[in-house]
Amino acid sequence: MSITECAEHDVWLTRLANHLKEERYGCCVPSYRLYARRFLSYLQNEGLTVQTARPSDVGIYLNALRARRKSDHRARSSKYLRASHRSAVHMLLRLVHGQWPPAPVARNERERFHDGLIGEYDTWMRDLRGLATTTRSARCAEARRFLEWLAGRGTQGRLASITVSDMDKYVEWRASAMSRRGLKSAIGHLRGFLRHLHRSGRITDIGSALMSPRVYTLEGIPSAFRAEDIDKVLSYTRADRRPIGLRDYAMLLLLSSYGLRAGEVVALCLEDIDWEHDRLTIRHSKTGVCSDLPLLKAPGEAILDYLRRARPKTRSREVFVRATAPYRAFRSGGGLYAALQERLKGAGVIPQGRRGPHAFRHARAVSLLKRDTPLKVIGDVLGHRSMQSTMAYLKLDAETLRGVALEIPGVAP
Repeated sequence: MSITECAEHDVWLTRLANHLKEERYGCCVPSYRLYARRFLSYLQNEGLTVQTARPSDVGIYLNALRARRKSDHRARSSKYLRASHRSAVHMLLRLVHGQWPPAPVARNERERFHDGLIGEYDTWMRDLRGLATTTRSARCAEARRFLEWLAGRGTQGRLASITVSDMDKYVEWRASAMSRRGLKSAIGHLRGFLRHLHRSGRITDIGSALMSPRVYTLEGIPSAFRAEDIDKVLSYTRADRRPIGLRDYAMLLLLSSYGLRAGEVVALCLEDIDWEHDRLTIRHSKTGVCSDLPLLKAPGEAILDYLRRARPKTRSREVFVRATAPYRAFRSGGGLYAALQERLKGAGVIPQGRRGPHAFRHARAVSLLKRDTPLKVIGDVLGHRSMQSTMAYLKLDAETLRGVALEIPGVAP
């Protein structure tokens, strides 16, 4: 290795170490630096540079590392070391490239056409429809999947030739690995994309001919935790006085007290809590509206306990952050799902239906229904825009439903 290359490697390794320290990583700093140095040496031996490294290069390197570890019986767990090497390498490459893995680059004219078409569609949805980022992302993903399925017909010159028969084949292909409800959603996304293509003069109006499976209104029964199960989970979590326990307890109290969505809990910011007036501002992730709610005593005390005793120092404005470095906000409500599974397991609670955070939301609806709370009030608490959304929870009030059920002649009660 030349002096220049050695100096360049040292620069990147120093930047990596500084980044790890800024993000408050602990004892892993020396090992991450070592793993990154080994990767840089590998690139040097292959005639590559860190600036030109691609995901395939990383994959080859990690596979070779795994093979060597498997042949060495004295080595530590190959799975653990592979994860550590991958984390160190990815962190180094994010510093070099700005993001990792890098955004895919179109390899041919057809892929460039796809990128332009999807970009145009996304801009139209954002500027003219005002759709949320998550909605646009789902619709763009379905549009890209359809264009890739078209293969050679998904070009600028042949796109106008697609027919209703082609759409039927695509839907049949998608249906092979999707539920009825999921397929209905996918067809809805595809129909929107086809209508955009028709408006722009690229195809005929074939989107209106798409048939989606019938999904009956309120056909499903929401899953809800029992009150005793919620009490067990909260008691078990409250007994955990570690920082992660204080955090999880506060989040679970928000779920059980307000019936919030997981994404709304993790998106809660410090400025959303008005301690002086005991008010809580919730930005509802699904509808985009804000609710101004009273800050109840138990959730308020739990949040305050977490902020004072457990929340790590971080620049994030979100109330709840990761319990390990890097101390950042959760990317989505999925982080709360993982935390809940650990608490359910520890409390010995085995739910009958679904076991995600949404079951807390449904349980809150049940508790309000049992108090004869008007549906409008329940909808306001849950952040619903329409009464139709709240009606689904009526099926959870089993006692009331038994009272209005009709007797069947000849059948014992």
